[in-house]
Amino acid sequence: MADKHLSTQFDAELSEISSRVLEMGGLVESQVVQALLALTQFDDGIASQVVREEERVNQMEVEIDRDLSAIIARRQPTARDLRLLIAISKAIANLERVGDEAARIARTVQRLINTGVSSRLRLPVADLGFEAELAVAQLRKALDAFARLDTARALEVLKQDDQIDQEFDGLLRKLITYMMEDPRTISSSIDLIFVAKAIERVGDHAKNLAEAIIYVVKGTDVRHTPMQDVENAVR
Repeated sequence: MADKHLSTQFDAELSEISSRVLEMGGLVESQVVQALLALTQFDDGIASQVVREEERVNQMEVEIDRDLSAIIARRQPTARDLRLLIAISKAIANLERVGDEAARIARTVQRLINTGVSSRLRLPVADLGFEAELAVAQLRKALDAFARLDTARALEVLKQDDQIDQEFDGLLRKLITYMMEDPRTISSSIDLIFVAKAIERVGDHAKNLAEAIIYVVKGTDVRHTPMQDVENAVR
């Protein structure tokens, strides 16, 4: 009975900490969405709110990481339970970096507003929208896969990662063209290149989260692994 009680208690702790990871994921997803809204609308108020939320995300990472260490020390988990805790540690690190990227976009918006270049950036800013939609969709899908420990869903994230990379490459070429055609746009175009890179990095962190899910469920590290081998591992 004592062993069953301890097992039930441990399961409750795992469930509670997983819920907090999803809460953190929801917060950083909202940060990214709001940062892109601030960019498309050149809204300093929204950008400022995104920057303020960065502190909350950082605090959540520290608190979850502290509680993870306590659980590992107290419960000494093995096998899948230990893999889950390791994956949670990786997940919160990636989510914290997503929050960093959102704050970076927001600070870029503030800088663009302060330099008064918004009117010249309407067209290239709009072109960032599709890349951003892809990245947010990837993050949302990875969080959903984490909530369900769904390897099929995680595999979808990995397969779609190249789309964001292709969008980034296209945006880079377009912004280089803007700079060549009008040197006055060089400074602002460089800012937008960094925004496009930040969006791409959000997709990369979603990919990392998907890889961690496969590790938890299958016990296989699929980082830097050809897609065919990843598919075989998930089957």
